[in-house]
Amino acid sequence: MENATHHHYRLVAEAIDYIRKHFKEQPGLEEIASHMHLSPFHFQKTFTEWAGISPKKFLQYISIEYAKDMLKKQQATLFDTAMETGLSGTSRLHDLFITIEGMTPGEFRNGGENLSIRHSFAQSPFGDLIIASTEKGICHMAFTDDPAEGFIKLKTCFPGARHVESTEPIHLKALHVFQKKAIKPEPLNLHLRGTPFQLKVWDTLLKIPSGQLSTYGRIAEDIQQPSASRAVGTAIGSNPVAYLIPCHRVIQSGGISGGYMWGAGRKIAMIGWEAAQKGDKE
Repeated sequence: MENATHHHYRLVAEAIDYIRKHFKEQPGLEEIASHMHLSPFHFQKTFTEWAGISPKKFLQYISIEYAKDMLKKQQATLFDTAMETGLSGTSRLHDLFITIEGMTPGEFRNGGENLSIRHSFAQSPFGDLIIASTEKGICHMAFTDDPAEGFIKLKTCFPGARHVESTEPIHLKALHVFQKKAIKPEPLNLHLRGTPFQLKVWDTLLKIPSGQLSTYGRIAEDIQQPSASRAVGTAIGSNPVAYLIPCHRVIQSGGISGGYMWGAGRKIAMIGWEAAQKGDKE
């Protein structure tokens, strides 16, 4: 007899296939649930528990991937893209991009052409940094031994943006996290672009307290996708904001520190520094 887990897998797989085939029609929850011969409540609960995101979010993700492809490869107009994606107009396309990509469709198509990104260089206990922000918040922070190379990497992320070197108040505010025995830093606005899965992983990382560690497997469990450890590692490896999103606090289950895009030695130094800070406060 088929167990519940396998049954749910087949159900969600069929639902995903239906959404992929009919996303241009932008089917609602009731329509998809009806196709699956389930109540909207039961379908929503089953899909979300298995896939980790709601059917609506999955539909948005499928829609925006298609829209991005049109804007990048086919150079379509925003109106044509909205119509082809099954959205009622450019305003809905705009809202979808803001929700998932953190920028407007026009900004995406032009590599951030309409964005003004201000960057500055700073020192930290773990090496030199480049920090960048938009009007919405910190969009990039990375360790760099070479300022010119650091700026090139920033431009690669936002090739069409207007880049200005300027030390902004939010840059200085971000550096407060490196102060010893500091009062808990004020919350910072982050301007992030990522898939729903990446954003969920990064949000989970933000909840790991300084001086504490987690594992890839535990993060996967925290986002209710226990078999997704490898995907969690990939999402962590694409973290655009060093230290503020503390991917350095995630290690392998065997206690090995694991890789770090800014150097394994730097990661170990951070872990030790935070442990010492925690010890001083206790």
